[in-house]
Amino acid sequence: MFSDDKKKTQGAWTRKKGQTLGERTVIFNFFAPEANAAHVAGEFNGWDANSLPMKKQKDGTWKAEVKLSPGRYEYKFIVDGIWFEDLPGVERTSNQYGTQNFVMQVS
Repeated sequence: MFSDDKKKTQGAWTRKKGQTLGERTVIFNFFAPEANAAHVAGEFNGWDANSLPMKKQKDGTWKAEVKLSPGRYEYKFIVDGIWFEDLPGVERTSNQYGTQNFVMQVS
């Protein structure tokens, strides 16, 4: 269902009109062309699995944009109700529940 031939998460950020100084727009991507729904949850939204839905792109990549201040953030993707914690090439850290979170540094 999920392919490793696309970049799963992207840490690109830019400042857009209306954003405060230091705030960045972070773009999250997850490639899952057969998925019906995808969300991103993390420290930036209280780990709410439903508050940040991702939008499916024509190529099967799901995308969400979040405005974040510089700092370190832990997060996960939820695809069709499944929390993902293992993607190649993405920094991870252990959490208090014995699973892994992804880590992103916004500078």
